[in-house]
Amino acid sequence: MPLNILFIGGTGQISLSCVRRAVAQGHSVSVFNRAQTEARLPEGVEIVRGEKSDDAAYAALAARGFDAVCQFIAFKPEEVARDIAAFAGKTGQYVFISSASVYEKPPRHHVITEETPAVNPYWPYSQDKIACEDVLRASAGLAWTIVRPSHTVRTRLPSMMEERDLIGHRLLAGKPLLVAGDGSAPWTVTRAEDFARPFVGLLGKPAALGEVFHITSDHAYTWDAIYRTIAAGLGVDARIVHVPTDTLVRYRPAWAGPLSGDKSWTALFDNSKVKGVAGDFTCARDLAEVLAGPIDGFKRRGRDTASGDSDLEALIDRIAAEQSALGTG
Repeated sequence: MPLNILFIGGTGQISLSCVRRAVAQGHSVSVFNRAQTEARLPEGVEIVRGEKSDDAAYAALAARGFDAVCQFIAFKPEEVARDIAAFAGKTGQYVFISSASVYEKPPRHHVITEETPAVNPYWPYSQDKIACEDVLRASAGLAWTIVRPSHTVRTRLPSMMEERDLIGHRLLAGKPLLVAGDGSAPWTVTRAEDFARPFVGLLGKPAALGEVFHITSDHAYTWDAIYRTIAAGLGVDARIVHVPTDTLVRYRPAWAGPLSGDKSWTALFDNSKVKGVAGDFTCARDLAEVLAGPIDGFKRRGRDTASGDSDLEALIDRIAAEQSALGTG
């Protein structure tokens, strides 16, 4: 049965693919955001321009009574509390997009299920997402579903320390890339279009209410393979320098979040729970196919995304040089 769905956000790295999937499935879709992106929405999508801080506009939106509200751009517990006040009793299903980075670090088991505790002492981003989930669990009058994506890509290059397009620019310049650890830990990367199929499959499902699901690929890759595949897509070779995570964090404490709190650990996921509700699904397995969108996106952006952070560039060069010089003196 077609649903009336509201996406809060709707043009981001994950949400745009979900909007496209929902439209393709015959649902009526509205998108609420500031309309400041060039992302092209499918024909027939209603665009509601507005700010989350506009209480009157938000209340009017909630009063329309959507079958499902998908919140992609809430990152603080007070934002979720505001959503609860607005949508409680006025929507059939509120879907909060959390993050698989909330799972405990260090992990007690290499395969993650939804029963894995949400404890991340390293990354404020993940801690805020945990707090958002806690607010939602304690709410009344709102039928909710929590979805935890892992590393999901559409047009952005995946990176360990949030360097993003700097990875591509360094590869083209023949400069080394830093990889935390020895580069052999498995890491899960999922295409947004593959994530979108089970995500939309959860909408309108009574079995999804009051439940938590992660949605990821069943396949994992090493960071060395990820960077070498990006390099191959750009027609160059990758120069990789392996550095212990603790060492990287000593050079730049801000890296503790994305590394100690996420990407330096093995990340393998059991997706049986979401498959039991949304239906079975498969994701692209070939890494070149998984990364084709991000590589093409980088090529389209070109020099427009060159890093203006000369301090970060200099730090990466310094770390690579000092690590490479160990044992040669």
